[in-house]
Amino acid sequence: MNGAEDLREDPDRLVDLDEDGLPVLPDQTRDDTDRGWGEWTYTNDDRLLEDRPPHWE
Repeated sequence: MNGAEDLREDPDRLVDLDEDGLPVLPDQTRDDTDRGWGEWTYTNDDRLLEDRPPHWE
């Protein structure tokens, strides 16, 4: 057996999944967005924040 086969068969071997810092699975897929459905991304958050009544601040 070579070294790689020994590591593969070791059930107690720890695997570090964060070695690249990338998530294993994304939080949201590209198909689960407006653009994925062929729609334009539209947000009016800035306008809504500007239109807040004074007592909300």
